[in-house]
Amino acid sequence: MGILKKPLITEKFNRLSEKFNQFAFIVEKKASKPEIISEIEKIYSVNVTGISTMVYAGKVKSRSTKRGQFTGKRTAFKKAIVTLKEDQKIDFFQNV
Repeated sequence: MGILKKPLITEKFNRLSEKFNQFAFIVEKKASKPEIISEIEKIYSVNVTGISTMVYAGKVKSRSTKRGQFTGKRTAFKKAIVTLKEDQKIDFFQNV
């Protein structure tokens, strides 16, 4: 598997893609910005003008049931928001 894990498709990022031509991806935690840029340019055949990355820590979650308290942890992940040139787009639903 490559650096890109999956695209983030939410209402917020749909608005960002329409307004500012920005797209979001979940990426490997150890990936650097130049690696992410080259991977996106290679896979989607677009030109990247900017990138922002964020690392999210895993949250501890707990719930109470009849059998007692259960705790678990969500996994940590890294998110990348990529800005493309004005005339370029990424269509995630072209093969659906």
